[in-house]
Amino acid sequence: MRAPFLVPVLALMPALAACGPSDNDPGPGGVTVGEARALDEAAAMIDERQTPAEVLAEEPAPAATEPAAEPVPAPAPAPEGEDE
Repeated sequence: MRAPFLVPVLALMPALAACGPSDNDPGPGGVTVGEARALDEAAAMIDERQTPAEVLAEEPAPAATEPAAEPVPAPAPAPEGEDE
């Protein structure tokens, strides 16, 4: 019945599965298909790592408004001729 028709079709299925682009085939932008895939994956990883816009839009906390302490002056050098 249908078995004689299905045998040739099933025999050709593995050959059809191998018809996709190879990693070495030329791809977009002068790179191979494999290189284009790797670049797409790298771009996706970079997009995942980017800081969200909500974080960048937040205002920073105000700085402490306490007055700065006066700097302590350095000690004056001892006059010459005096030993300690």
